[in-house]
Amino acid sequence: MDGGQSMQAVRTAAGFGELLRLRRERIGLTQQCLADHATLSVRAIRDMESGRVRRPRNETVRLLADALRLEGRGRTDFEEAARRHPLADEPVAEPAAPPVARGAIVGREMEAEVLADAFAVHGDRLVSLVGLGGVGKTRLALEVARRLHLSARWSVQWVDCGGAPHPWRGLPDDIVRELGDRTALLVLDGADGGVDAGQLDGLFRHCPGLRVLITAREARPLPGGQVIPLAPLPVPAPELDAEPEALAQVGAVRLLLSHLCRLRPGYTLERSEAPAVAELCRHLDGLPGALERAAGWALVQSTAQLVARLTAVPFTLAAPPVVFGARGDVRDEVEPAIRRLTERQRALLDVLVDEPGDWSGEDAAVRSGWALQTCLATVHELLSRGLIRSVPARDGVRFTVLNLCRRLVREERGLRLAPGGDVPLLAVAG
Repeated sequence: MDGGQSMQAVRTAAGFGELLRLRRERIGLTQQCLADHATLSVRAIRDMESGRVRRPRNETVRLLADALRLEGRGRTDFEEAARRHPLADEPVAEPAAPPVARGAIVGREMEAEVLADAFAVHGDRLVSLVGLGGVGKTRLALEVARRLHLSARWSVQWVDCGGAPHPWRGLPDDIVRELGDRTALLVLDGADGGVDAGQLDGLFRHCPGLRVLITAREARPLPGGQVIPLAPLPVPAPELDAEPEALAQVGAVRLLLSHLCRLRPGYTLERSEAPAVAELCRHLDGLPGALERAAGWALVQSTAQLVARLTAVPFTLAAPPVVFGARGDVRDEVEPAIRRLTERQRALLDVLVDEPGDWSGEDAAVRSGWALQTCLATVHELLSRGLIRSVPARDGVRFTVLNLCRRLVREERGLRLAPGGDVPLLAVAG
């Protein structure tokens, strides 16, 4: 029975590569684990499963069969599949491609590699990418989908959820018919209204090769899923302000300069302008959407003028008449996240915005008077919502409140979700 199922998979799917994947997943191995057991590289496993290598060497097949613990008919079928010549007229289904990104991705190389490996190498099936509006979730998801499509030949199904609750209802049946057993990535972009866990379970049962990437502004943990907060791009430390070459290597500065160079051909970061560029990136917290808007206004104002304007009136950075595609105001990206806070989260945030510099979870507990575990849990929630960020430190994990969040909270001290107004801090901590 086992051998018959394997040969059927060979006849109906992508030959040896598909059979290899089915065998690997049947015994619960990731690509990395199989590579380790077979003393092969992860790249070799990936190339065989994607069909890039369609007739592996006999020694490679033997090592794989040993690592998969194949015997009898199952091993014979496996070895025959590796020797099978693909027919010239044999139809090969072209994997569906993701949407084409309309701009370069800058400063997210590490995140893209980690996410792609999570799916292709480590075998994760469900990942949620969460963060503020304008932090670059969709662009990163596009890059991950592009890499998996090009390097591993995965099909990509892209669903623009638009923030509505369950906007893909009715699509799962189509996805099952389209994908079957093939390896594929389903992206649910902008799923702020939530995702039906039952529908996901059905998809995973009917499509064993399916992986799902969800982007949303707020974490909604799902069974078996991994939630990854996406922080804004790194911003430069003040000591780099006088060092244009070092400054240009920082993520937020790299992105801003890439926009400026396209809008102002020949632009170079001069030492005289470096402090203003650095301050602009810090002021906007390294948020890609906000940096894009700032670059658009740089056609009519210098970076120093932009800094002065935003220092005086911080939430006037709407999209200019002609820009790459960003819309709205920087307030639209931060304020909704503050409004969605619970009373407990907002109470701690009110304390932390007045904490100078960076701080640890223990510092926050002392400042708030809360029990350490309660405080750490709330810090974790604020981090996942993108309103605070971790900062490099030698003595443990430390955090700081986003500059834009700090300004908004100080402007609107009266803002509370509870209709009764301010809630005593210790009462909220419970």
